[in-house]
Amino acid sequence: MTLKHRQVNDIDIVTLPERLIMANAGEARSQLKDIIQSGSGRVVINLGDTEFMDSSGLAVVVAGLQAARKMEGDVYLAEMNNTIRALFELTRLQTVFQIFDDEARAVSAFG
Repeated sequence: MTLKHRQVNDIDIVTLPERLIMANAGEARSQLKDIIQSGSGRVVINLGDTEFMDSSGLAVVVAGLQAARKMEGDVYLAEMNNTIRALFELTRLQTVFQIFDDEARAVSAFG
């Protein structure tokens, strides 16, 4: 599994896989941290392709946030479906992350 990655205006855009679960969470966490540490620390995680995420997947996203904030950056989330949004609300992580309906708005929020 390889995370999709590209840059727009010095902001890293990372698209997570269709399923982010315990079986691939370690590899995803490692790749996400590498992307963050080699960039500006400003990251948009696009969840448009992600249909299912378990607690290990949540841990990947939180680890990305921690890595970005160590660099004085941040992680914004975009394009999550209702199932993923419900998971973030259940765990109250919607209070920690800025969540956007589309990727373009998340990128422009960095200013």
